[in-house]
Order: sequence, then C-alpha cells, then structure tokens
Amino acid sequence: MKPKILVAEDEPDVLNLVAANLRAAGFEVITVEDGPAALAAVREHAPSLLVLDLMLPQMSGLEVCRVLKGDSATSGIPVIMLTAKAEEVDRIVGLELGADDYVTKPFSPRELVLRVKSILRRIGKNESAEGLLTMGDVVLDRTRFQVTIAGKPVDFTATELKLLTILMERRGRVQSREVLLNDVWGYDSLIDTRTVDTHIRRLREKIGASSECIETVRGFGYRITE
Repeated sequence: MKPKILVAEDEPDVLNLVAANLRAAGFEVITVEDGPAALAAVREHAPSLLVLDLMLPQMSGLEVCRVLKGDSATSGIPVIMLTAKAEEVDRIVGLELGADDYVTKPFSPRELVLRVKSILRRIGKNESAEGLLTMGDVVLDRTRFQVTIAGKPVDFTATELKLLTILMERRGRVQSREVLLNDVWGYDSLIDTRTVDTHIRRLREKIGASSECIETVRGFGYRITE
C-alpha cells in the first residue's frame, strides 16, 4: 500500500511540480489549495505526511499546523513546511508548533522527496524498534535506561540521558533551548539557556564521532539529523 502524502499549496505550478515528483517516487498524492481544505483532507484521508505551504489563503499554514498538532488524532502526522526565505520568523514558529522539517523556496523537488522519505523511514524505525533509539553507533535502550556506543556501555547522568532521549525521539525536529529547558528540567520560563548548551557539550564529548548527528541550529536550538 502506497504511503499517502497530502500537499497543501496555493501556487498551481508549485503544487503540480511537487505532486508529480512525489507520484514518480511511488507515493499516493492528495492536493489542496487552502487551509480549511488541508484540515478537512487530513481528517478524511489520514495521510502519512503533510507538505504544508505557510502562505495559504483563508487559513495560514501556521494555523493549520497549530490545529493539527493540538489534536491528539492528528498530532502524530509529520509536517514538512514550504517557506519563502523572508519567512524565517514564521518558520521558527512552525518548528515550535511541532513541524518536523522545512524546505525553503525555491527548492529542489528531489530534495523534498528525499526529506519525505527520510521522515517516513525514521517513523517506521521508531515504530519497530521496541524501545531502542539509534544515532550513528549510539544505541539508547529506553526500557533499561542504558546507552551503548559501538557496543560498549557508557554512563550518563539522569539529566543527560533525558536530554539525549528527547532529542533522539524527536529526530529531525528542531528543539529550541526553551523547549528543552521545560521538557528536561521542568522550567516553565526561561532561566538560563546556557544550561542546555553545557549539557549538549557534555553529550557530544561522551558520544564521540556520533556527536556530528547533533546539529546546532544557530540562534534557536538543536536537533538530531540522519
């Protein structure tokens, strides 16, 4: 059964280009041209992934993302945002709302297809791993609270383990320092983002070569890359 991809884009040329490339890659594609239609199509078709333009008529892509991520029935559907270069603030807001990735216009259709495949592959791995998360030669066992690197156990503090777990569970999704402070340390407001930076540095030191997978998103936060 082909994975179903919903594309929400109001520019016909872009919509047709994206849809054609996704179909050529073996996906079933559903297309819509405004925000309300995107919400309705998600609920009707339950797509495997949503490619969402931020500047949609009637209801913006940000608002569509906010509604979907706020509903337990649709919050697990991954979202790739299509943005213009001038929409950096909106892009950051979209990532904070839970979007999984973004592609900046003009973009390569091949790159978009690769990102779609990468996210779907990651989801498939997570669903079948039964408590195991992997990153390079790092394996995190969530049931045993244990980390091995190249097959050898490595000691992590409880905070380091929680931080690494959150980043690996949200692989590909940028996590702001403020979100990490709240989710790892339980802070409801910004206290000192250097706390996050210090722990990220310690994680990188402990995991060695695989530390390249922890990407710094300048001025925002961190994410685990493929």
